[in-house]
Amino acid sequence: MAARTAKIKRETKETSIFVQVNLDGFGKTSVNTGIDFFDHLIGSFGKHAMLDLTVKAKSNDNILHHLIEDTGITIGMTLDKALGNRSGITRFSYASVPMDESLAEASVDLVRRQYNKINLSVKRTQIEGMSKEDVEHFVFSLAQNINSCIHINVRYGDNDHHKIEAAIKSLAVAFRMAASPDKKQKGIPSTKGSM
Repeated sequence: MAARTAKIKRETKETSIFVQVNLDGFGKTSVNTGIDFFDHLIGSFGKHAMLDLTVKAKSNDNILHHLIEDTGITIGMTLDKALGNRSGITRFSYASVPMDESLAEASVDLVRRQYNKINLSVKRTQIEGMSKEDVEHFVFSLAQNINSCIHINVRYGDNDHHKIEAAIKSLAVAFRMAASPDKKQKGIPSTKGSM
């Protein structure tokens, strides 16, 4: 399998985002968005997806929503690009990840059809300095731009921080397994012969 790496630089009037990824890395991450909890979530995603991930994100208009949204979009686009034509991958996977009292599940189909069903079950309006809607929008923007079918469901939990972190980690583990090479798979993993 060829090297599965990609980088994207996305510049707008609102943000400047740079993302570099190696899908066959070792979980090494370097993340700088200026938002500590956001850095932690992205770093956790890279670590548990076992991919090498560099993210440098800067706001040009000082609006957090734009920074968080554009970072999710760019990470998703870079993962999509690194997957190439998706030949030889496992394609389907799921993961169930606990974090203390919380449990989250993610199911991933790396087919090139965007459909996302995301339930984070967040109750508080602010979590570690990020608004609930921005956290939810980041996860949606990331999933949508991977150009895949992704379902994430927080089954239960009391602590919103734990619920979000379990959700990100379940997505990471499911993505890692779905993107992994399948030794038995020859070519595109679809009866259509194309994804």
